Amino acid sequence: MVGPGSWGIAGNPISHSPTPRMFSIVGEYLGIEARQIYVESSSIEDFVEKASLIKGDIWVSCTSPLKHSAPSGLGVKSPKGVDAVNQLMRSRGVWSGTNTDGLGFVSACRHIGVDPSIATLRIRGGGSAARSIAAAWSSEGGSIISETGRRPLASGPWDGRILETGQADLAVDLDAAPAGGESAELEGELQVSVSYAKGASADDFAVMMLAAQHLHAWELLFAPSRKDEMPNLEEFLTRL
Repeated sequence: MVGPGSWGIAGNPISHSPTPRMFSIVGEYLGIEARQIYVESSSIEDFVEKASLIKGDIWVSCTSPLKHSAPSGLGVKSPKGVDAVNQLMRSRGVWSGTNTDGLGFVSACRHIGVDPSIATLRIRGGGSAARSIAAAWSSEGGSIISETGRRPLASGPWDGRILETGQADLAVDLDAAPAGGESAELEGELQVSVSYAKGASADDFAVMMLAAQHLHAWELLFAPSRKDEMPNLEEFLTRL
């Protein structure tokens, strides 16, 4: 398999992200090399302009503020109800993408011993990560208690799993600022954070989620034909 010319991270802020290194770690398993890139972009227009200067194929994970605007700005499909992507691939000049936020969250929860199929999740916020997590969590059969943060959780495929009240097994504040921002305290047996700062360890839930969503991106978008050759989450975390 021939890899891209470059792989890395796009959005703002991104300097704290270990994603380019994650690409290289999986690449080592598959015998693929590429140049690591950080495409700091404040808008999808800014990203498109900077990406046009990068030769060859590109694989990137994208974060705020690109997730919402990438589908319309690049003409890529996004999961129903989520309306955002966090993984992008340019191959022979054509963009494609997917969203692995929710899949990564579910995998990280299983890694710490929380079974989404029988657990209730309290979510604060309604942005792209919240919608992706709600979609993945509900598809596993789990229930959701939604709390309004900067915006409410919109209607979507998860509607049938929403509870008005109840006790949460797990809570997450998806309005916490990126790069290690503090979470609002929420009711639940256990609260996790998906915001990580530079130097965060593989023991941090946010890094576990990032690693898991990265592996899902390879399986679904970057190299689906070689998913059986990739490391599992535990193996991957030991390499970070």
